[in-house]
Amino acid sequence: MITENEKISLPKIDWALDALEPYISKEINDLHINKHHVAYVNGYNAAIDALEKAVGKRDLKSVVEIQQNIKFHGGGHTNHSLFWKNLAPVSKGGGKHPDTSSALGKQIVAQYGSVSNLIDITNSKLAGIQGSGWAFIVKNKQNGGALDVVTTANQDTISAPHLVPIIAIDAWEHAYYLQYQNVKLDYFKAIWNVINWAEAESRYSA
Repeated sequence: MITENEKISLPKIDWALDALEPYISKEINDLHINKHHVAYVNGYNAAIDALEKAVGKRDLKSVVEIQQNIKFHGGGHTNHSLFWKNLAPVSKGGGKHPDTSSALGKQIVAQYGSVSNLIDITNSKLAGIQGSGWAFIVKNKQNGGALDVVTTANQDTISAPHLVPIIAIDAWEHAYYLQYQNVKLDYFKAIWNVINWAEAESRYSA
């Protein structure tokens, strides 16, 4: 969790840049992590510094503008940090569905019938995003751990405290265009081969 005025940094990535091939290329991961995510980190840290100065000057107009930058870059960092954690190479369990006897597995079967059905619903939500955004599979703590698939625009995060994101899928062009070009549906299908369901299970059960 980010506290007030705290600087952020790029999180540790648990796999090599080429470890998600052939589903996500090394080139995409390099650009995505070392350019785009780094830009969110730098943008957030710069905005925090600028906000402190604007508050000191009582510059209300600048404060409002800077807060929008903090929301955007902070959201980009938060969403991507989850995204990297919920990816894993096939050799380390990427794409392996949760066991139907596990807490998450039971919930998926109860609500959707199968993991494949949940994936299809998530892909449909992803395809419906206009412009840039994210799709999240979330746990509803106020509804007995029920699952839902929700989307956000741009770098907006899941802000409701009773919703716990367990899987995040990036629908921005930078996540797929170098490899899949304009056929983003192929990217949405491919990424499930490297989804870290064990991480999702851990987040669901926490």
